[in-house]
Amino acid sequence: MASFIILMGVSGSGKTVVGKALAPRINAEFIDGDNLHSQRNVDKMAAGIPLTDADRLDWLQLIAKVGREHVAHGTSCIIACSALKKSYRDLLRIDNASIHFVYLKGNFDLIHDRIVKRSHQYMPSSLLKSQFETLEEPQADEQDVITVSIDQGIPEIVEEIAKADLIS
Repeated sequence: MASFIILMGVSGSGKTVVGKALAPRINAEFIDGDNLHSQRNVDKMAAGIPLTDADRLDWLQLIAKVGREHVAHGTSCIIACSALKKSYRDLLRIDNASIHFVYLKGNFDLIHDRIVKRSHQYMPSSLLKSQFETLEEPQADEQDVITVSIDQGIPEIVEEIAKADLIS
């Protein structure tokens, strides 16, 4: 069986680096959700303007579609997507019975330190505060979410996710 895994969390939580390390470990394709944004969204973020729910709608629908297509073709995929609000996760769940979320959880100071040390094409550190303000952490009723602390090395994070056996 194939699975659709969303690596979620605020910018700087490690979605891309974890996804690239995890994909070969669990035989899945990694897709950076940032690459699925419209040019309009990219331009807004590059200008330091937080995206609205309306801005994110087409992006989330495209991510959901890409996940569905992979599963329909019998291939597993991991997509890095902030999925900050429960409503976003609910939208991604539509017609995606094989979906799992991995919440890469870290505190503001840890993530801010990481962001200021990296170069990102359109996510300035100034937007981190808005990401934390938007974040609705997954609750117990979201049975398809596992939470992984990012206060450890990438190999340990990957190992913890791999042990969760998310590939159906």
